[in-house]
Amino acid sequence: MLKPLRKYGARWALGLLLCAAAILHTANVLHIDTLDRMDTFMSGLRMRAETPVLDPRVVIVDIDEKSLAEVGRFPWSRNVMARLVEQLTVNYEVAAVGFDVSFPEPDTSSGYDVLKQLAQGELQQVAGLQGQLARLQPQLDYDGLLAQAIQGQPVVLGYSLSGTQARGMLPKPAFTEDALNGRTVHAYAVAGYEANIPRLQQAAVSAGIFTAMPDRDGVVRSTALLQKIGRGYYPTLSLATAAVALRARSIAPLFEGTVDTLSEAERANGGLEAIALFHEEGNIRIPVGEGLTTAIQYRGAGGPQGGAYRYVSAADVLRGAVPAEQLAGAIALVGTTAPGLNDLRATPVNAQYPGVEIHANMISSILDGSFKFRPDYASVFEAAQLVVLGLLLALALPVLAPAWSIALSLLAIGAAGAVNFYLYRAHDLVFNVSSMLVLALALFILNVAWGYFFEVRRGRALVSRFGEYVAPELVAEMAENPEKYNMDGESRELSVMFVDVRGFTTISEGLTPKALREYINLYLTAMSTDIRDSHRGTLDKYIGDAVMAFWGAPVAFPDHASRAVATALLMQASAQRLNRDFIQRGWPELKIGIGVNTGQMHVGDMGSQIRRAYTVMGDAVNLGSRLEGITKVYSVGIAVGEATRAAAPAFAYRELDLVRVKGKNEPVAIFEPLGREGELDEAARAGLARWHAALALVRSQQWDAAQAALEALDAAAPHSLYQLYLERIGHYRTHPPAPDWDGVTTFDTK
Repeated sequence: MLKPLRKYGARWALGLLLCAAAILHTANVLHIDTLDRMDTFMSGLRMRAETPVLDPRVVIVDIDEKSLAEVGRFPWSRNVMARLVEQLTVNYEVAAVGFDVSFPEPDTSSGYDVLKQLAQGELQQVAGLQGQLARLQPQLDYDGLLAQAIQGQPVVLGYSLSGTQARGMLPKPAFTEDALNGRTVHAYAVAGYEANIPRLQQAAVSAGIFTAMPDRDGVVRSTALLQKIGRGYYPTLSLATAAVALRARSIAPLFEGTVDTLSEAERANGGLEAIALFHEEGNIRIPVGEGLTTAIQYRGAGGPQGGAYRYVSAADVLRGAVPAEQLAGAIALVGTTAPGLNDLRATPVNAQYPGVEIHANMISSILDGSFKFRPDYASVFEAAQLVVLGLLLALALPVLAPAWSIALSLLAIGAAGAVNFYLYRAHDLVFNVSSMLVLALALFILNVAWGYFFEVRRGRALVSRFGEYVAPELVAEMAENPEKYNMDGESRELSVMFVDVRGFTTISEGLTPKALREYINLYLTAMSTDIRDSHRGTLDKYIGDAVMAFWGAPVAFPDHASRAVATALLMQASAQRLNRDFIQRGWPELKIGIGVNTGQMHVGDMGSQIRRAYTVMGDAVNLGSRLEGITKVYSVGIAVGEATRAAAPAFAYRELDLVRVKGKNEPVAIFEPLGREGELDEAARAGLARWHAALALVRSQQWDAAQAALEALDAAAPHSLYQLYLERIGHYRTHPPAPDWDGVTTFDTK
């Protein structure tokens, strides 16, 4: 315990200090403004990550540039607005109309007041003029025409809040202080407003506030569902319009418990739980935060191309050119995207977002009863995440190798981000994640910097000794305990591999020098990657198109034989993958032979004073090279020695032969690995058993039975190996082996 503490204690302490700072920030004890800004950025990123889906329930009637060109500059005369209302309510039968524009002054654009003054003054002597004006008055009273169009229809007017002056007529409040029965509901209170003229407001069924409430940076991220004017609480345009569309009975606050049972903190806001919209089919609960605010869930980039809402031109509505199915039963929001009318807002998803679509997003959330909100236990959840993942990283990163440190850090960052987005997407829960992401990154940087400044010098000596001979990832592992490794020669059990390309001379003759270079580079890269990266072998050298590698040194692996066999199988699969690409390019087919052997070998820094290499030597190495050459005789991709088979029992093998290679007197059984034992299906197992039975018949010189067995095997699954043994049987029939024949095949060449 003392040794790890001495080695990693300082980094553990610094890591725990970073964890503590992040937890204190989450608990609002330590304020880190950068993290707050990052959480704000992440909030917008989450919204942009969601693919917008068209909501046909809400349609935006756009006073766009086309409408301005056809109808004239805005604001339009109210006889035009009256025709727009009639089209929407009577002809298209929308569920509700919400105006993101207001009518704070009487409309005198008809000229009726001027004509009336003239008729009572300079032109009073004109016979019948006053009577004619009286008959024309209903047509020239544009406010009256709009009020008449609005009367009895589901129309919600809009109005703004500003300054201290009160102008126009307010609608009925959603509720008043008197209705709270002694509770306190904190809302943003304002004194000034610019509402609609009484004639229109009295005709409308409701009205709502359309004033945007940006954050300090000018970005609109939330909206106050209700604001307080005097003793009344007045809804936003989105809430009022949704209420009319749903034919809601009332909008009211929902409380939990009684005032007497609340804590002092809960009593400060009266125990408010949510704002509820009560309608015929039940109620919709809208969670609210400070000031009765709720987060706006933006469903697209905004505008006609945003994909979340259908935009129809107001000019087309006036002409009745919009298909009826696009508007019938929908909520129509009348607003503008024309740049000159200044109703574009900065939002987390777009700096030029139509203000009317902000209300559309809120209406969609209300209709769905789905709201992104930050639960009461958010800080506890975030702190728990920091404790679990933060402590894991703080304690594990100093111990792990660089590659594992990167993997664990990325895993922690990915897991935190994925869980955060899943809770946001699937459960509408908003949690801050920046503290966790920054903590993971800070811990990673801490350990990388520590390793660079304090441990790199210790590893330089080892790198200088081993860096040019063995894989970098093994050097990194060796650098953890450099005292354990040296380049002195020693003898130990290892596994060696030789790989060679079949027919490389023919291949090289058929390719241009440039193509041959690319061919061999792709092949060597794939083979080297399989050796080093997949099973941590030591890449010894390239010998032309041949590759030599070994396992078990300088880092000792007890399963070095299994690693070598697994690598050989992987390399054959990689060769097949490369071959498909090569054939598509019109290049010659790639086939490789691999020999693997296990045994005592000499390993160390060997060579001359001019050039040295960390390599292996010995009889076991030579046998590995012979096995690679023998693969051509038996038409197999891999051949391993008997020692390798015994040291790697997790694989299924097909015995190929008993051979006596050049330079060795003792026969050696050779095998072809077919895959891991558990990966062979029943048919493959049965075929393997029949092969071994046939091989036993050959060795016992039962030629007829052996021939029949081999012919049956070849008919079921043709293989050159079966043909080889059938040819041998034919030879043995005419040239019987000696009485002391031991079944061994002798090879006189390398």
